[in-house]
Amino acid sequence: MDTQTPKTNTTAKPAYSPSKGRGSTFSGGASRGGGEHRKPRASFERPKPEFDQKMVSIRRVTRVVSGGRRMSFAVALAIGDKKGSLGLGTGKGNDTALAIAKALRVAKKNMFRIKTTKEMSIPVDVFAKFASSTVAIMPNRGKGLVAGSTVREMLTLAGIKNVTAKINSGSKNKLNNARATYYALYQIRTKGSIKAKPVLADEVEKE
Repeated sequence: MDTQTPKTNTTAKPAYSPSKGRGSTFSGGASRGGGEHRKPRASFERPKPEFDQKMVSIRRVTRVVSGGRRMSFAVALAIGDKKGSLGLGTGKGNDTALAIAKALRVAKKNMFRIKTTKEMSIPVDVFAKFASSTVAIMPNRGKGLVAGSTVREMLTLAGIKNVTAKINSGSKNKLNNARATYYALYQIRTKGSIKAKPVLADEVEKE
């Protein structure tokens, strides 16, 4: 009878080391693909625009010609530096990028500086009417900016504070409200601003 015990395999398998795994980060250094030797990507920062912009309205318009219908885009854009300057322009093009570029060019051309107080308010009450939109803007002596809709956006771009604005009409047309606000503030422009009354509807028909 054989009393010899069977031989067992005493060769132990090597324990798994995470440092040998492909792409492991436990090896004290490189990740997959030699990350420590990889050059950092160059960061390209977009240049800050000269003026703050706000899209007042954008719509698709159709013109009927002898060959059929031609569609284009009409854009109204307001710009300002939040230091008392304000501009408004409209543009029309076959695509939105072209229409925005035209509107920006017209807005810069029609830009003027508002006569403000030390607290960035307005010195007097102003009132203007464009089409069916009527806007009144009044200083409120430290109560902040009390306005809504497109009027608030225009005043924010110009940096006007401590005023109360009221739309005294039932018009919901954002473009006409913006034009009325523009003409109201145009009445208190500073010396050296554009003298001739700007034409805001040179490329887009009045609504």
